[in-house]
Amino acid sequence: MGASTRKGENSARGFTIELDSRGHVKSVAVPNGAQGVLIEGTLGTLKHANFLDDVVLEVAGENGVLRVDLAREELGDPKEGPARDERKEGGE
Repeated sequence: MGASTRKGENSARGFTIELDSRGHVKSVAVPNGAQGVLIEGTLGTLKHANFLDDVVLEVAGENGVLRVDLAREELGDPKEGPARDERKEGGE
């Protein structure tokens, strides 16, 4: 996969999306003059969600797979809630 989050390497977070068919893509928007890109689709019914080598989160559905460079230890303890204030909308 693309960039890695492992220590000492590029801190950019890479991802891949593989879908079995174009029919599973809801939309891809790259507005003129805008900085952002929106990709929407459906992975279908969940087959599994797990970590590959503890550094890539893989979510697989019946229609495709989403992989994100994300180390298991970066998630923290789910009982403690969000690990960073960045997760709040509006920067509050």
